[in-house]
Amino acid sequence: MSLTRFAADENFNNAILRGLQRRQLDIDMVRIQDTEMYQADDPNVLAWCTEQNRILLTHDIRTIPKYAYERIENSVLTTGVFVINDQLPIGDVIEDLVLAIEASDMYEWENHVVFFPIT
Repeated sequence: MSLTRFAADENFNNAILRGLQRRQLDIDMVRIQDTEMYQADDPNVLAWCTEQNRILLTHDIRTIPKYAYERIENSVLTTGVFVINDQLPIGDVIEDLVLAIEASDMYEWENHVVFFPIT
């Protein structure tokens, strides 16, 4: 199983990130606002995540999935997008993410947009 690498979108809940990092000590996580992609538009963020081999964590249900699906439809590799409902309890989100990390290889998420909670 490979190390799962994530990038958290600019408005992603930092409490989720801290909880996830406490549970998964070996997680590789960057926040978009801490990179050169800060304030970049969504298509460029998605391209950067793919170049950096990182799954994007986002609460943006409106635009990120649209651009991710466009990339996928145009056969442009996308490392994956996890769209997290920002109304879910933080503990539930962390548990779902830990399960996804532990039960899969990050490459299984390529060209997928996954909405949490997974039903």
